[in-house]
Amino acid sequence: MPSDPTAEFDLVSPCVGVCQMDSDTELCRGCWRTIDEIASWSALDRDGRLAILQRLRERRRAAGQDRRRVNARRAPRPTGSDA
Repeated sequence: MPSDPTAEFDLVSPCVGVCQMDSDTELCRGCWRTIDEIASWSALDRDGRLAILQRLRERRRAAGQDRRRVNARRAPRPTGSDA
């Protein structure tokens, strides 16, 4: 059995369907990846994908956008009053 119990699961692309490159940052406005990260995603192994996901978290934090994005694949989390 692998030491990482999630190793058998594929990491889904962080694409959220907002595919617009920002000319100033050269990052996708939807997923925060560079064009090279987007192009290489399907060929990367698990460790490569995890490295990109970590960079995305760091980019969002640095930009003050570290909150979880709500889209068609991710339902909003209940707030304290909704729970």
